[in-house]
Amino acid sequence: MRRRKIFHTAVAITELGFGASVIGNLYRVTAPQAASAAIDAAWDAGIRYFDTAPHYGLGLSERRLGAALRGRPREDFVISSKVGRLLVANEDPRGVDSEGFVVRDDLRRQWDFSRDGVLRSLEASLERTGLDRLDIVYLHDPDDHWRQAAEEAMPALAKLRDQGVIGAIGAGMNQSAMLARFLRETAADVVMLAGRYTLLDQSALDDVLPAALEHGKSVVAVGVFNSGLLSRDRPAPGMKYDYQDAPPELVARALAIADVCAAHGTSLPAAAIAFPYTHPSVVNVTLGMRNPDQLTRNVELHRRTVPQALWDDLRAQGLIRPDVPRVALTERNSTV
Repeated sequence: MRRRKIFHTAVAITELGFGASVIGNLYRVTAPQAASAAIDAAWDAGIRYFDTAPHYGLGLSERRLGAALRGRPREDFVISSKVGRLLVANEDPRGVDSEGFVVRDDLRRQWDFSRDGVLRSLEASLERTGLDRLDIVYLHDPDDHWRQAAEEAMPALAKLRDQGVIGAIGAGMNQSAMLARFLRETAADVVMLAGRYTLLDQSALDDVLPAALEHGKSVVAVGVFNSGLLSRDRPAPGMKYDYQDAPPELVARALAIADVCAAHGTSLPAAAIAFPYTHPSVVNVTLGMRNPDQLTRNVELHRRTVPQALWDDLRAQGLIRPDVPRVALTERNSTV
């Protein structure tokens, strides 16, 4: 699988990444054997970029991912985690986590984007993963914490990067406007953009993607299925869009896009994975994969050829924005 460098860093990540939120028991339990088998299958498929966070399963994702990767050559893979939510003892446990993960709530999350909080979070992540370093570190959902995140957390990460402790730094969010500020106003190298540059939402063309181009920085795209609506060949009523029931007009639009995909000999989910690469700042698409079957399907979708003419037809029919870049596969940013 091809790798792409995060611009102006030595970090190169595979075009497809393994998102480890689901192996932290997101929404339902994932058996330990299934989680380990999914990571093994990802490795066998050539994936060498793995993303996790303390938030995912109150540390369960980091522990599982670290256990599966520790025996592999450290120079062969790239791992990212996140800071901003410290895990501390929960004085009032109710039995199960309240933020979507099916795990015991003996711990709770505590927002902290201070320099000390960043260092404590990194130390705890290294302990949970059992790895010697993290290659990429993102500020995690700093929506309500801009000042502390920009003035304390990012400089702390930049110092560690400049010392060679971390390879690249950035922020990950569901909104694009603040990510653009991180690219323009801070030392961030890369941002993780969730759901804002997809077949159904190209709002990142208004802010974060121009900022990435202007400043020579990189974007990792996640949430490309928009919570599921783009994950099937034929979307159906009742499917989710951005964690809510999809409005009928969006289901109809997704069906119209699916028809154009079929006419070009591809499928809606294959196009959803390929779409973010139309922008030259996007270096990776990372997908959550719970078990080997999901992994195999997503890798196969990633490898499908999606013709350039598909994007032209979608523009012509008003199904994607007219300013979506016309970038052929051979014109993508440099690979290694």
